Amino acid sequence: MSSARFDMSDVRRLERHLARVVPRARRDTRAVVVRGAVNIKKDWKANARATARKHGRHYPRSVGYDMGSYGPDIFMAIIGPDKGATQGALGNLLEYGSVKNPPHNDGGRALATELPRFEEQLALIAERGLAWW
Repeated sequence: MSSARFDMSDVRRLERHLARVVPRARRDTRAVVVRGAVNIKKDWKANARATARKHGRHYPRSVGYDMGSYGPDIFMAIIGPDKGATQGALGNLLEYGSVKNPPHNDGGRALATELPRFEEQLALIAERGLAWW
């Protein structure tokens, strides 16, 4: 019976690389989520200013965001009107419409605008993290 030898140098190099890149990827990912939330909030407010002029003129000021996370690796942003703010409770009606009012889709349009930029930035973080050769 012969013994097989295995060169672990590449595995150790990958281990060192990941030890360096994972904290950076976490930091960069959180920054991308924050930037995306800010962009969506700004666009949502701008869209709402243009569509809710007469009956919802205070509504755009109610739009904001909150950051959250689940452990060290999952970041989220909750973006939308604050129901406690002036006209914030109109958010569902203005965004999705009703029987007598068409939907404005202010938040949906803001999200659609930001999504390609958001995905591009996350892809760059992943690409940078995987480039270890």
